[in-house]
Amino acid sequence: QVQLVESGGGLVQAGGSLRLSCAASERTFGIYNMAWFRQIPGKEREFLARISWSGGSVVYDDSVKGRFTISRDNAKNLVDLQMNNLKPEDTAIYYCAASRTLSIHSVAYGYWGQGTQVTVSS
Repeated sequence: QVQLVESGGGLVQAGGSLRLSCAASERTFGIYNMAWFRQIPGKEREFLARISWSGGSVVYDDSVKGRFTISRDNAKNLVDLQMNNLKPEDTAIYYCAASRTLSIHSVAYGYWGQGTQVTVSS
């Protein structure tokens, strides 16, 4: 059972940056593929980025490519999402997720954090 806890959300002006972190409880964190999603209330959860268990494979959604960077540190059981040049439309609740399957689809992820709010003001 993997427990995930996100941190680093907050309020930022458009054009600013935030770094989200996701801490995992599981000693075998290094075998899980990790991803970041976001959700606006009333809308479906949206894929942002995923990183393979080794960190050797990353995929981004086009909406964040070039602005967001996903990374992981298996020694510290952490996966981060560096977000630059934030826009008001990036406002959402951000979630990290873990899966043994390498996927961009939320249904493939069985472990989720509680989410952290990111608000970008114009």
